[in-house]
Amino acid sequence: MIDLARYQDVTAIQRILHTAKTIAIVGLSNNELRASYFVGYYLKRHQYRVIPVNPRESSILGETSYPSLLDIPVPVDVVNVFRAPEALPGIARDAVAIHAKALWCQFGVINAEGAQIAEDGGVGVIMDRCLKVEHARYVGRMHWLGFNTQRITSVRSGLQ
Repeated sequence: MIDLARYQDVTAIQRILHTAKTIAIVGLSNNELRASYFVGYYLKRHQYRVIPVNPRESSILGETSYPSLLDIPVPVDVVNVFRAPEALPGIARDAVAIHAKALWCQFGVINAEGAQIAEDGGVGVIMDRCLKVEHARYVGRMHWLGFNTQRITSVRSGLQ
């Protein structure tokens, strides 16, 4: 049994969010209805450099898509994973090989072996958390509907 609390440390999450500049999203889809696309779009809008990793696509969100982490020609701060848990050990090995600072595993991407490989290679691990949700929570852009309404008041317009 894996102790998920170990991989959901608030301080580590905040440090990653505030220091990362480049995020490689493994499993980023070109389908606008997929969660990975929404997260990538959100991160780009919040000034992160998003690098798609998907061997089936040449471009996603206007960015060159790479077949693997090992093909990315620039330093990567965070490897964000939208893949099945069984794929995590290989992704963790690649994250270590490219000297990523963190391996961020989305909701449901839980694999103890992958976490251990990353940690042994000096890569921090966040597991079973959504990067977009945590960014919204700690950077102050969360609204009860899940997005920023740009409203400061609690008074609802049109209601008398």
